[in-house]
Amino acid sequence: MEALKGFDIDAPRWDQSTFMGRLKHFFNITDCRTVLLPDSRLDEAKALVESCRAGSVPPGTTEEQLHYAKKLYDSAFHPDTGDRMNLIGRMSFQVPGGMAITGFMLQFYRTVPAVVFWQWVNQSFNALVNYTNRNAASPITPKQIGVAYVTATSTALVTAVGLNLYTKKAPPLVARWVPFAAVAAANCVNIPMMRQQEILNGIAVTDEDGKILGHSRKAAVKGITQVVISRVTMAAPGMIILPIIMQRLEKYRFMQVSMMFIFSMAVSKLEPELRESIISQYGDIVSYVYFNKGL
Repeated sequence: MEALKGFDIDAPRWDQSTFMGRLKHFFNITDCRTVLLPDSRLDEAKALVESCRAGSVPPGTTEEQLHYAKKLYDSAFHPDTGDRMNLIGRMSFQVPGGMAITGFMLQFYRTVPAVVFWQWVNQSFNALVNYTNRNAASPITPKQIGVAYVTATSTALVTAVGLNLYTKKAPPLVARWVPFAAVAAANCVNIPMMRQQEILNGIAVTDEDGKILGHSRKAAVKGITQVVISRVTMAAPGMIILPIIMQRLEKYRFMQVSMMFIFSMAVSKLEPELRESIISQYGDIVSYVYFNKGL
């Protein structure tokens, strides 16, 4: 217990004045492995964190256990309300969820129905994430949520479909960048709309000790602007660089084959009766056969 004397569970584990410290912090709270844990384990972590805050740590508890409990708490519970957040809206679900949706948007961009569907899925996902991670001190009504969702989704669809039609005659690579343009445009609408109450009424500002000094609209605008920029920046590497890489790789035969889930096998390795049938009909012309391996 002596080792835990004076332990502040709410103090950052890493120095937040340095880039590496902030990087480690966000890697910690976005660890996608935490989404696999049952609610009972998360509730245990919350109880331990609250006990530590109250100055009552169970005997035998180590600092590492407290740090891990805080990690689970930060990944699954809202910082303002303390309520457990829905799984899809948690930041720890961003890597698997966002990566899958991004992959589908980059792959299915050629037809309007595909663009519409995957942009709708993406904006629905974003709206849920933005609502889940909102500043709970600024409540938002169901009507405002609906307006924000419809506006952001419409913006994404208009941008995606419009650019998709506009780039029909453009180089293929340009068409591959349409999803990113749609995502960027929608983020500029989705986040401010979903958090409009913060802009209208301001957010709480505190001193270094956490004492609330008042509410500021300028702080809300600055914070939301930084969130929009960071969301667009995070999407840029995967949605701008990957299309360039894929564009180059698809020129190679092995990519054209594997993209269709087609694999090959030498005729000599087939069943005797099939091998003889192929040889009798085609001779040495056919050396390999191809097949769909399935998913």
